[in-house]
Parts: sequence; C-alpha cells; structure tokens
Amino acid sequence: MDWLRALQHLRREGRSGVLVTVTSVRGHAPRETGAKMVVTAGATWDSIGGGNLEASAVARARALLAAGTATPERLELALNEHAANDYGRQCCGGEVALLLEPQPARAVVAVFGLGHVGQELARILSRLPLAVRLVDSRAAQVQQLAAVGLDDGLADVRLIHAPAPETVLAALPAEAHVLVLTHDHAEDLVLCEAALRRGDLASVGVIGSSAKWQRFRKRLREAGHADAAIDTITSPIGLPELRGKEPAVIAISVAAALVQVLQREPMSALAGLRSAVRG
Repeated sequence: MDWLRALQHLRREGRSGVLVTVTSVRGHAPRETGAKMVVTAGATWDSIGGGNLEASAVARARALLAAGTATPERLELALNEHAANDYGRQCCGGEVALLLEPQPARAVVAVFGLGHVGQELARILSRLPLAVRLVDSRAAQVQQLAAVGLDDGLADVRLIHAPAPETVLAALPAEAHVLVLTHDHAEDLVLCEAALRRGDLASVGVIGSSAKWQRFRKRLREAGHADAAIDTITSPIGLPELRGKEPAVIAISVAAALVQVLQREPMSALAGLRSAVRG
C-alpha cells in the first residue's frame, strides 16, 4: 500500500509509525522533493529512494519509535562516494534533507454493549482522537447505531456485530482499553474472564453496582483467578463524584474518567492517549 493508506491503516489499528518526507534535494537524488514513506518497528511502506538514504532513514525512524519520541526531526544525508555511509555506497552526487514525523499510536478503546449508555458513550468517544471498537452481540443494536452515523468526529470508529463478543476481545491489540456495558450480566462475566485470561490489556472497566461487582468477584475467584488479577478490573466505572443514573450522565462520567487517565501518558494524540479507562 502507499504511504497514505499505510498511515490510515496504522491509525485504525492503534499502531505507531513515522512519516518520512523528502523536504529538499540539491543535485541528483533517487527521489524528488515530496516523496514519502511510512516506517514502523517491523515494516515499511512506499519509498524515498532505497539504498543508504532509505536505510538510514528507516534506522533513525525506528530509533525514534523505540525512544517514544513525539518531536519531528530533520535528517540530512549526502549522496556521494566521500560520505560516511552505514548501509552501502550511494553515489548520486546530491544532498537530501528529510523530515521524520512520529505518528503516535491512537489509544484503542473497545466498548462492549450498545444499549442506552453504550450509545451515548459511543457518541462522545467518536469526538476524540481514538481507535474505537463498538461491539454488541445483538445485530439490531449495531444497526441502530450505524444508522445514526459516527463518522463526523475525530475517532476511527468500527462497529462490530459479534454473537460471541469475547472473540472480539481476544483479537484486540495489547494495551487496548475495554469497557463492558452489555445488556446481560452473564455476557459481562464472560468478557471479564476473557480479559483476565489475556492479562495484557491496559485496563478493563465494568458497569454496574458495587453489589454486582462483589458477585462477579466471587465468581471470578471460583473460576481460579487470583485476587491480584481481579483487582485490575474497575467496577463501578465513572467518576464517583458525578452522580446521576441517566444514560447520558453515566456516559459523560465514564468518558471523563477515561480522558483523565489517558492524558497522563506521553506519545498520544490527546496529550496522553495510551493508558486506559479505569473508570
């Protein structure tokens, strides 16, 4: 795929990368000003010309990714036989300036359950720079939300009908953030167990009362999960000081708690969108 589709792909998947652009050329060079490529830790898309030029850019881009750097960086390379090259000789005779722009991964937030609260929460999250998965085991709920349309905000939104939603949870990337809001307590419990089996999610929050969570905690212990693991799940979710049982109020409370935590992290589009909804 080309560099633009690669960037879109990375955003949808919640993965980070670096956009490399040829900003100026003096003399002869493999590519013209404006040529671009995208670099991730394990792949590249498009090209700025190959050879030592491209290999040096890829190496530097991956160093920026490894360091978690968010600041763009300029890189100048000479293409002649006298230049000190690390990846082979390139004798075009020119000089090339590159701009390396880190593209932070968007936080992935998965909402399981698109009832009244889930739909209100979906509308709020669609306004934020996130990769949002909206999942329900009921096709009608997914269709209802699809009819509303959530594509006019900043988020990359994916609506998913999943009769067995735990399969979607299993396929989420590591460090995804999960909110469990389904219509069925049995389904909520299955999702909690699936999350604990993974052990690599940034956070898991479950809607409901303290009494509901105490029942869940007992069931999860009986299923063999350690208290330390169970404690990684937050329930109830939302800001405790924000009271009200209206779906919109609950959704605002949950979204506010999410933003509070995400803003603490570096390398995110919201001044800190990597950590999770702890409710």
